[in-house]
This record gives sequence, structure tokens and C-alpha cells, in this order.
Amino acid sequence: MNAHAFAPVALAETEAPTLAAPGPDAPAAPRRLGLGAADPLGWLLGPALALFAWTVGSCIGLIDPRVLPAPWTAAETAIQLVLDGRLPDNLAISAWRVAQGLAIGVSSGLVIALLAGLSLAGGYLFDGLVQMKRAIPTLALIPLVVIWFGIGETMKVAVIALAVFVPIYLNTHAALRGIETRYVELAETVGLSRLAFVRHVVLPGALPGFMLGLRFGVMSAWLALVVVEQLNATSGIGYMINLARVYAQTDVIVVGILVYALLGLASDATVRAAERRLVAWRRTLGK
Repeated sequence: MNAHAFAPVALAETEAPTLAAPGPDAPAAPRRLGLGAADPLGWLLGPALALFAWTVGSCIGLIDPRVLPAPWTAAETAIQLVLDGRLPDNLAISAWRVAQGLAIGVSSGLVIALLAGLSLAGGYLFDGLVQMKRAIPTLALIPLVVIWFGIGETMKVAVIALAVFVPIYLNTHAALRGIETRYVELAETVGLSRLAFVRHVVLPGALPGFMLGLRFGVMSAWLALVVVEQLNATSGIGYMINLARVYAQTDVIVVGILVYALLGLASDATVRAAERRLVAWRRTLGK
């Protein structure tokens, strides 16, 4: 039996009636509303326009350099920070914190979503607890996490993992619950075992929801990092920004903020690229 036959898209295609190819005199198919196939680099338009406005405003004196340094000033500062090693060292530490938090948050969110989505008992046990956590902002839990883990690296990673866990669980669980019953009935008809059902039906069906949750999770990880690196940190991009605030180094602060922004943008672009490859069968507008 072909394993790919149980992917949701394949099942949908087998149920579709066979249509003859349209003749030369057949009317053209109606054009779909929307943007059609999006340019993979189209998301750079907004940041490019913002950079252009920033540059023009600095050139004509509309933006006070004491409030917001010019782009070329920020670029010179960034180069200097790279040459003296401060930016690479702090960036590596921040990236490692996010990587650890993502690994814990994604794995725990995925496992609990599967437990809650594949059994009634798991849903009763976990879903209510996660919904309660969803109603409590992660930042509100920081004082409690500090008491539990102190103010070291463990606390920072734990906060990032909590921020990642919720979107991973919610979107994966929703995708699991949204799998159409016809696929379940077909799996029962052909006599799939529970393990084969999970592998060939459940996981492909939940993949789009998981990828959406991953996009939210990655952005949540960087947002949480911004906060935890302001709490008694002695390294990281947030520490560099906080130290620059003490000495009123606006250019260093701007560089740090831009690094956060670029990291978030690059992370989201990476997840989007992975989503296009892994969920290529899913045709939606803007993909």
C-alpha cells in the first residue's frame, strides 16, 4: 500500500471526478481573486520602504539625530561593534538562548498537542490547563519563574520556552481537531492500524497548523528574549542595549533593536520557506 495515498491532499484528489481537457473554444477559467503566486522576496518591500523613509528623513533634517541616528551612523556603529567583537559575542549568546527555548517549547507543545488531540482523556487533561495558561501573559509569570529558577540562564530559557509552547500547542491542536472525518472513515475502511493512521493521516493533516504555530512561536521567542535580557543579564543583545542606555549611546541602542528586528525577520522567512516545501500540496493565496 502506498504510504502517500493517505495524505489529505492525495485523498481529496482521488475523490475528484475525472474531467476532460478543455477544447480550444472552451471559455477561459475565471480568474481567482487575490494576489496569485507571491514573490518569495515580496515581504522585503515594507522594510525597504521604512529604510527609505528613515534615510530621506535623516538627509533633509526631519529626524533629529539625537533622537534617531541616521542609517549611515547606525551602519558605522554596527561595523565597529563587529570589529571589536561585542556584537558577534552577544549575538551568539542571544541566539543560543532562543535555540534552547525553541527546542523545549516546540517539542513540549507538539507532544502535548498530540496527546490532547488524539484522545478524549488527553483533551480533558491538558486543554483546559493550556487555555488557562493562554489567558495569563508569559511576562506575568516572570516573577514566579525567577523564584523557581533564579535569575540565571535557566530562567531566561524557561520564559522563552513558555512563550513558544502556547502557539505551538494551540495551532497544532486546532489542526488535529480539524481533520475531516472522511479521512478517518477511509482509514478505518482500509484497516489502518492506529500507528499507521497517525503517520499517514494525522501528521500530514496537522502539519499546516504546526507550521503556522511555529511562525508564531519563533516570533514569540524573540519577543520573550527582549524582555529576559533586560533582567540582570550580563551578556546578550539586550544587555548591550541596556548598557548603551546607561551611557546614552543611542546609536548602539538602534543597532541592537535592528538586530532583534532582522533576527525576527530572518527566522520568519526561514519558517515560511520550510512551510512552502513541506506543505507544497496546500494551495492558498499569498503562498
